[in-house]
Amino acid sequence: MLRLLYIATLVVCCLPLIPGLGGVLLSAVSYLPALDLNEPSLAGWNAMLDWPGTGKALQLSLITGIGASFLAVFFTFLILQRTWGSSAWQRIEKWLSPLLAMPHVAFAIGFALMFSPSGWLFRFFTLFTGQDDPNHWSLVQDSNGIGLILALAVKETPFLLLMSLAVLHQMKVDKLLASARSLGYNQSAAWMKVVFPQWLPKMRFPIYAVLAYSLSVVDVAMILGPTSPSTFAVLVWQWFSEPDLTLLPRAAAGAITLFIVCFAVLLLYRLGEYALLRLWQRWQYSGSKTFHLPGKHLFSMVALLPFLMIPLLLVWSFALRWRFPDIWPTRFTTRFWDQEAAHLWELTLNSLILGLIAASVALVFAIACLEYRDKYHRSVPQLVIAIPLLIPQLSILFGIQVAIYMLPGQWHVPSTIWAHILFSFPYVYLALDGTWRAFDPRLTQTARSLGYSATKAWWRVKLPLLLPAILLAWAVGISVSFAQYLPTQLLGAGRITTLTTEAVSLASGQDRRISAVYGLIQAFLPLLFFALTLTASRLADPKRRLARNEHSQESLNDFVRPKPHY
Repeated sequence: MLRLLYIATLVVCCLPLIPGLGGVLLSAVSYLPALDLNEPSLAGWNAMLDWPGTGKALQLSLITGIGASFLAVFFTFLILQRTWGSSAWQRIEKWLSPLLAMPHVAFAIGFALMFSPSGWLFRFFTLFTGQDDPNHWSLVQDSNGIGLILALAVKETPFLLLMSLAVLHQMKVDKLLASARSLGYNQSAAWMKVVFPQWLPKMRFPIYAVLAYSLSVVDVAMILGPTSPSTFAVLVWQWFSEPDLTLLPRAAAGAITLFIVCFAVLLLYRLGEYALLRLWQRWQYSGSKTFHLPGKHLFSMVALLPFLMIPLLLVWSFALRWRFPDIWPTRFTTRFWDQEAAHLWELTLNSLILGLIAASVALVFAIACLEYRDKYHRSVPQLVIAIPLLIPQLSILFGIQVAIYMLPGQWHVPSTIWAHILFSFPYVYLALDGTWRAFDPRLTQTARSLGYSATKAWWRVKLPLLLPAILLAWAVGISVSFAQYLPTQLLGAGRITTLTTEAVSLASGQDRRISAVYGLIQAFLPLLFFALTLTASRLADPKRRLARNEHSQESLNDFVRPKPHY
């Protein structure tokens, strides 16, 4: 059974990528017999290069992608060096899950309502300064992409903090810091000279994922990024959306260019990391032993921004009249909720069905692969984890879309479900990997020595201990599925609509109140699943259940035991 599930995982995650790669390559050389393009040519590449905004769009993508990734890594390190091992870090660990649960699109809609020229920030600015001109500056769709950089950096910092958690425990950072302090280094200097050179290489894969996402993001860039020209990923998406199918070669050439740019940036980062660490080694043994780095309240600022979006979206969803520069709406209404209620139920149901199927299948695959590794000492190939995280979604999905169009029949529903499984699986697998490695196999060996079969030992011993992590990984898979925009749009062929696809469409210029309604529902659903799984995991915790049973037994003994006579 394990072998079957392991093979099924490889087939689901790898096999469809082969026709996808062939589809995008054939389209890029203008070979599409279905469109009467029977002669390979470089017309698509020429059309892409001749487009007036291609160079500027590439430049914006590089600036925003690299800038956001650098800021996220910088914020992460500053937060770690100031809070690790303190009571503040314990609070940070509790807040990471809800921060990660908020989808990027919901955060982007709230960010736009906060930092637009007539947003809440500028209303407070007007209140304190007395200036009522809303056209001073804006972080939404600014020509330099500053707002996009800030939004992506804030949203990716919790992910890097979560990935750092396992890395720092593996490094035994507490012992490193104790040794450094015994040599006279203060806290910041110990982190700079001892921890950072070991932390950065171990964080390579998460930083790769952040870089690839920031360079190729479409949904957030459509809401917050510059528009004339847009980032290169948005430009390629606009080419894909052209009604004239003969222009597909230009879009395919753009998808391959986006992949090449991402690969080049990842390669340059690897070379830069190597050079930096070589220079760092020389600096480690010289200079002062005392540094003072900021970051004491940095996580509060990073966490406050996403959590401010929830009340802001709530207020906007009920606002009927809200004139600038008033701080609060003058009239409220439920008209927009009533207007969208029927459509919201349908979209929510679609999102739930896709999320539950994708997360459940990805969870079964991940558990099977981890059990297969424990039994046969063969891990899932890194390619299966790397492809969905490191390769731009446009570059993967466009070729698959072209290949599906060549098949007879309607395949948009199974292909969309497959895409959600593909992009949810790496996150579910990584969420369970550390827990599976930390499990002590002697527990199941003891159960086997007491007469349990392997299957019964797994169900009675291993599963109850790992159930909290399994439930949390399932919630992670659901939240990842909820956030998928491009897979639903491209492979769903416009016939499958979810909260994310509608939220992005409405945020591109429709009524702010309706955008707030969709953003609020999209943010609420993942938070609801995380809350349910956290509650269920606490109730299912064997230690808690054992303590509860012991407490009940003691109460019963006190009731039955005769009272002593004095």
